[in-house]
Amino acid sequence: MAVAFTFPGQGSQAVGMGKDLADAFPEARKVFEEVDAALGEKLSKLIWEGPEETLTLTANAQPALMAVSLAAIRALEARGFSLRDKVAYVAGHSLGEYSALAAAGFVSVADAARLLRARGNAMQAAVPAGEGAMAAIIGLEQADVEAACTEAAKGSVCQIANDNGGGQLVISGAKPAVELAAKLCTEKGAKRALMLQVSAPFHSALMQPAAEIMREALAGVAKNSPAVPVVSNVTVTPTSDPDEIARRLVEQVTGRVRWRETVEWFAANGVATLYEVGAGKVLSGLARRINRDVATGAVGTAADVEAALAALA
Repeated sequence: MAVAFTFPGQGSQAVGMGKDLADAFPEARKVFEEVDAALGEKLSKLIWEGPEETLTLTANAQPALMAVSLAAIRALEARGFSLRDKVAYVAGHSLGEYSALAAAGFVSVADAARLLRARGNAMQAAVPAGEGAMAAIIGLEQADVEAACTEAAKGSVCQIANDNGGGQLVISGAKPAVELAAKLCTEKGAKRALMLQVSAPFHSALMQPAAEIMREALAGVAKNSPAVPVVSNVTVTPTSDPDEIARRLVEQVTGRVRWRETVEWFAANGVATLYEVGAGKVLSGLARRINRDVATGAVGTAADVEAALAALA
């Protein structure tokens, strides 16, 4: 049975992440040095020392999480691991898709860092502060959430941004519309409708200015066919075509992160184990709620590297 590697998105960041890998593996430390050089600043110092509120800023969290994921990949490779030989597919949650693609050689680590810094800045700047919002809806059918978004939008923007599985959907759009949709979801029987502390309405049509910036940014970097196919957030289908991958990354800025469907696709296509590569274990928890038959593992520390190498030998 096949293995897939998945890569976490924003929200998995934590001060100190990746330091264990950098201390144990020179190849992992080099990733952080490459990212620092690409961005012209010591992002590694922020990752390892904080402060947390600065690390959490979108423009910092995105390249930081990618750096940790790629450090884990380089640590595995330093011990003889081959992504091409051992992994059938890669996928990532939102920004994690860039980490997945960098791991598979679609872009260099330096270009991935610059792309994610541009993505973070563009997404932050797309909507004036306070005008957008996101909310997590727990325990309500997708059709009911869709209906609430449609009713609340009234010519504005309100849509499902993330289908995370386990009964969790995230909606995004103009703040008044999202607040109304959250209220309507509660009235329809949602267990919880929680406004999220985010800086912008990610994965909504309001992000279109950011999508255009990313179209230009992606056009300006060297792109290779990935070593293994990537399963896209927006289509939940695998591809290895560089031009198609770039188009999907542009669509992803305004499109839905279909993570529940991604895990289900893996299960339906022979994947028995999902490894979460990088910081935290958010995706592992989601996978277990989506399909209990899929095994999960994590590669975020030096000990995890050794355990994964033994399991995948």
